[in-house]
Amino acid sequence: MGILHTFWNSPIGPKTTHFWGPVVGWSIPIAALADSKKPPELISGNMTTVMCVYSALFMRFAYMVRPRNYHLLVCHVANESVQLYQLSRWARARG
Repeated sequence: MGILHTFWNSPIGPKTTHFWGPVVGWSIPIAALADSKKPPELISGNMTTVMCVYSALFMRFAYMVRPRNYHLLVCHVANESVQLYQLSRWARARG
């Protein structure tokens, strides 16, 4: 019970946005992963590029913010990876 109580009251626990931000943020890479089954012609190159820049910027934020938010960092690393994959699919489809 002590570990749960410590986590509950920690600076990155479920009573903070440091916890819930990444939890909700996981919806973006999960959606992009689900979209990998769709034809590459449906991918927006502009939006995918913006998502890559967004995740790169927020990876730095997640690392620099105090307390360090590794949960958010991993979320954005996953999103960057999936978005780069989608961008490569889009580029190959364009020729």
